Amino acid sequence: MNNRIKEKLKLLPRKSGVYIMKDENGTVIYVGKAKVLKNRVSQYFQNSPKPNKVQAMVDSIDDFEYFITISEMDALALESNLIKKYQPFYNILLKDGKQFPYIKINIKESFPKLEIVRKVKPDGAKYFGPYFNGIDIREIVKTINTAFKLRTCNQKISNTSMAKRECLNYSLGLCSAPCTKKITSEEYHRELTRVINFLNGNDDEIEDILKTKMENAANSENFENALVYRDRLKMVTKLKQRIVANLPKNVNKDIFAYHTNGLSGVITSMIVRGGKILGVMNYAYNDAELEEKETLFNFLIQYYQNVLVPDDIILSHDIDDKELLLNYLGKKANIITNPHGANKTLLDMAKDNAEDYLEKHIEKEQLKYNNTLGALKQLKEKLNLVNFPHRMECYDISNISGTNKTCSMVVFINGEPSKKDYRKFKIKTVKGSNDFASLQEALTRRLTRLKNQDGESFKEKPDLLIIDGGKGQLSACYEVLQESGIKGIDMISLAKRIEEVFKPNNPTPILLKPASSELRMLQRIRDEAHRFTITFHRKLRNKQQTHSAVDDIPGVGEVKAKALLNAFGTSENIKSASIDELTSVKGIHLALAETIYNYFHQN
Repeated sequence: MNNRIKEKLKLLPRKSGVYIMKDENGTVIYVGKAKVLKNRVSQYFQNSPKPNKVQAMVDSIDDFEYFITISEMDALALESNLIKKYQPFYNILLKDGKQFPYIKINIKESFPKLEIVRKVKPDGAKYFGPYFNGIDIREIVKTINTAFKLRTCNQKISNTSMAKRECLNYSLGLCSAPCTKKITSEEYHRELTRVINFLNGNDDEIEDILKTKMENAANSENFENALVYRDRLKMVTKLKQRIVANLPKNVNKDIFAYHTNGLSGVITSMIVRGGKILGVMNYAYNDAELEEKETLFNFLIQYYQNVLVPDDIILSHDIDDKELLLNYLGKKANIITNPHGANKTLLDMAKDNAEDYLEKHIEKEQLKYNNTLGALKQLKEKLNLVNFPHRMECYDISNISGTNKTCSMVVFINGEPSKKDYRKFKIKTVKGSNDFASLQEALTRRLTRLKNQDGESFKEKPDLLIIDGGKGQLSACYEVLQESGIKGIDMISLAKRIEEVFKPNNPTPILLKPASSELRMLQRIRDEAHRFTITFHRKLRNKQQTHSAVDDIPGVGEVKAKALLNAFGTSENIKSASIDELTSVKGIHLALAETIYNYFHQN
């Protein structure tokens, strides 16, 4: 613990808030919340024994910051936002994109249909799910539509609307045709109630319906339909196999088991809906909370941002802030931490899954570490870099005979691609095929954006700049870096021929060991930069090849340009056309026809 930290610990307030831990490079490595900032932050720097993962994080802390909040609820919200912003290595990180599908039924409509959605909204509709782990939600919807006569179309149906005729689904017995008033809203909702009963766990009725339909189709020698009903029955059977013994059919529960070896941890979530296990997911992480119950609490806060809160939440560890959790989630649920009977059976299953997954995960994580953070550590040592290359940016140029010149900026964070930060440049000022000048233009624009803090990806300062090329390209780019006045950025180049690494002001190349993790890391980001810029270059070239003079006329968009070319064949024929001939084309009114005519004849 350095003197700066010692002095800051003395000044910590006895108020709720959020704290941020940083390493020697200023990188945020952990974000946490606290009822009392002074007590919680001080705990990390006491000599008391700590879990290995916590000690590993503490050993990396060089500084910390804190924010005072009005309440614990505000601290939770701020902590969540900061974790999303900084993506700290020692925090649980659940990706927002991982949203499981639900079946939505808007019961407020007169004739609702089944919808597959991935976001649950407080709109009064009924949601069923989530569905994953081998359960195909589309097959479930098809099975329901086969057994019950709900509509599948997007047609708006009102008391005054009336379709001309029924669709094919009505003829096939798959729809009750509310569009032509073949069924009233009350009758339709009675059918809908049967669907909801099935989604709540009552499989018997739909099974009987499908069996009857399959037998009738077979007796009528309609074997194609009989096969469809047979496949739908298989889906129902698959769902019934997930029924939990001694559990009521209308029960909805989430079960969470936490298992750790002191360094790595796994939380297993098990989803029970309608008395069935719909899925099991394992989440591995390196969370640096001091207590296991806090780790579980932090997980639940992130997890339920994407998932509907059930009636019961069963946990392997007790948590102190049950009311705070439920208030944050906005729903009352039963939090069970000492389960019995069927609940205990479910929790034991989740624990077994967590232990098994962690054992297999450790080997996989070690390989991942070797190829990412381990490779970066080796890269820093072998190339004698000033910074740990937390954020690497690689630049590559693409052009054909000096035309459509482009440059890519590919970003790797902690050894992995950060595609949201990728950027591409059109080279504007360079004449002919001059890779040196093109790289200088792109890098000048990038560093200017850094100094001006302009653009989300450009605001972050890179630790290492990698140039695709040899000594010449490196020298040109290093000149730009020096002129920018920005300090603390390493720069290297990677030459393709024998994979030589060059550093500024050093004519002797560095040869990294072939097939080493650090060389593979450089090759990965270089190849990704090459792929990215080639793709952009091809896109520009294709656009140029299909570009027409008509595209440059004010007021002529893609649709009207296509109509003109279809009518006249070529730009030359359009140029030769009179105003009257131009107005004969659909969508070309008199004023626009005059604009087009004047565009070609203004000189």
